[in-house]
Amino acid sequence: MKKLLLMVGVLVSLPSLASVSANVSIASDYIWRGMTQTDGIAVSGGFDYAADSGFYAGIWGSNVNFNDSTGSGNGAEFDYYFGYGFEIGEVGVDLGYVAFDYPGNEDGLDFEEIVLGLSMGDLGLTFAMGQDGAPDYTEISYALGPVGVSYGEYDDYGDNFAISYGFTCGSYDCGLAYSDFSDKGYSGVDEDALVFSVSASL
Repeated sequence: MKKLLLMVGVLVSLPSLASVSANVSIASDYIWRGMTQTDGIAVSGGFDYAADSGFYAGIWGSNVNFNDSTGSGNGAEFDYYFGYGFEIGEVGVDLGYVAFDYPGNEDGLDFEEIVLGLSMGDLGLTFAMGQDGAPDYTEISYALGPVGVSYGEYDDYGDNFAISYGFTCGSYDCGLAYSDFSDKGYSGVDEDALVFSVSASL
């Protein structure tokens, strides 16, 4: 709760309100790095601030349900993040920090990452460095118009592959994505999912 109040205070105090946006989404599942986080319907949303200088910050939240993997049951996830994006020649660089918070959970699920993102055209490469013993994650992605593909390796957990297609549904943004997760011994269960989502931004 302290992190939430702090981030809200930061966003409210930032000078350019025109650079503050909001988003909301509903999806048939919340898939993160190939693994389900809800085992069913996910409702999520957040607020973002972006400055002309390249600085950004935001809050994002969703329902979660880890009954199948940790026995933690129903709950919520809140992510707090900030960073700075800039370019070196033709290479885009994004250096950020993310805190993953699960209020009320007693299983020690909270963790933090320092993230380095590199991009050149439609090709992207992401390094997420887990803090205080949290595992690292590496992902390579490529976008071809509305179609995106990615492959990621999550230390101690597994590898994942995903392909997605984005399109408009009237005044909303829709997406259809397939993901496949290969377990490395974390849960002992490989996962795959076909997810449909509808989202809107303000």
